[in-house]
Amino acid sequence: MITEAELPVSDIPGAAGASGVAAPPAAAPDSAAPLKATPEFPLWNLRSRLLRPIVQGGMGVGVSAHRLAGHVARCGALGTIASVDLRHHHPDLLARAAHCTDRDQLDALNLIALDREVRGALDIAEGRGGVAVNVMKAVSQYAAYVRQACESGAHAIVMGAGLPFDLPDLVKDFPKVALLPILSDVRGVGIVLKKWMRKNCLPDAIIIEHPRYAGGHLGATRIEEINDPRFELAPTLAGVLELMRELGIESERIPLIAAGGINSHEIVRAMVGAGAAAVQVGTPFAVTEECDAHPNFKRVLASARPEDIVTFMSVAGLPARAVRTPWLTHYLKHESALQAHAKADPRRCVPGLNCLGVCGLRDGIAGFGQFCIDTRLSLALKGDVNKGLFFRGSESLPFGDAIRRVGELIDYLLTGAMPDLKATA
Repeated sequence: MITEAELPVSDIPGAAGASGVAAPPAAAPDSAAPLKATPEFPLWNLRSRLLRPIVQGGMGVGVSAHRLAGHVARCGALGTIASVDLRHHHPDLLARAAHCTDRDQLDALNLIALDREVRGALDIAEGRGGVAVNVMKAVSQYAAYVRQACESGAHAIVMGAGLPFDLPDLVKDFPKVALLPILSDVRGVGIVLKKWMRKNCLPDAIIIEHPRYAGGHLGATRIEEINDPRFELAPTLAGVLELMRELGIESERIPLIAAGGINSHEIVRAMVGAGAAAVQVGTPFAVTEECDAHPNFKRVLASARPEDIVTFMSVAGLPARAVRTPWLTHYLKHESALQAHAKADPRRCVPGLNCLGVCGLRDGIAGFGQFCIDTRLSLALKGDVNKGLFFRGSESLPFGDAIRRVGELIDYLLTGAMPDLKATA
């Protein structure tokens, strides 16, 4: 485990305090209300933690960090921290990383940031709900992120962007940590279940994500596959339940969580009716007051029209969905030319992180994206509308362009009660 003692805190003006994260703001008045199950939406069980049937999706770089995840958990749901490059929330860690070219040192700083963020979220949650950490399988240091998240006290590990065959091995010393793979079709679920069953392990829940609607990296290998009928949520849920019966797994043993395009009370009700125990929601949480990103980030997502949202190939070799902002418009205009001149060159990783196991820019893969994803996502986090990459789901937002509180969003999704959007949140 990486600890603060291994990298002493520098005397930097404006650096974070002892915990590394700011004190949590006052919680919404309704966030401490007792959890209540309803016949329509019963609580679901994740490793003995009873949760409201809402999972907040992990959004990086730094979009879903301690503040958002902690407040979602405080409301009795499952909040999620995106694990990649959380240094951007910690001025002292950024200062230590300045002009640093040593990858081991940079990785160590990122693990310290992850530790701070998990502990900060747990402080805000005050024992309510659950705090998960999302780790992309495509990230080169994913194993270290998983271990750090467990050591820092996370209740669950969520893993997507690849098939997480070795996840049970990575958490074998942490039997209380729940495991939630993100998959998109029955075939992928079957492959993972059979691999894990050979290790005498089963997922604690499975997130079924539809790539047609989700934001960020999508669960398909090619853009042409995104609209494939095999990804439709209701049939996929039914197919996975049938698969589990064939494998001798009781349906109650592995709750299913529907994801992608969940933006209304009616859709939540439909997904639960189709067999889901909960739903995962991403972009609507990204535009809440408690989201860790800059206000400009929220405004870009909230004001985007359908024609502003575009799907393209990421440097990770996966389709991705984002808002067509000035940088992305310029990049897409020149994408073909950049891909035609792709070449393997480690110097193309300007930050020196080598954050992805396979990177189109660094490794010269012509069919992948040709840009530094860490740089572009971190600029978006900081609100740079002209230069940032702003991941977003395809569907409209529950509250339009209004920025509201986490508690109001969860209440709307579960009750259908729309807040007064003209009133102060």
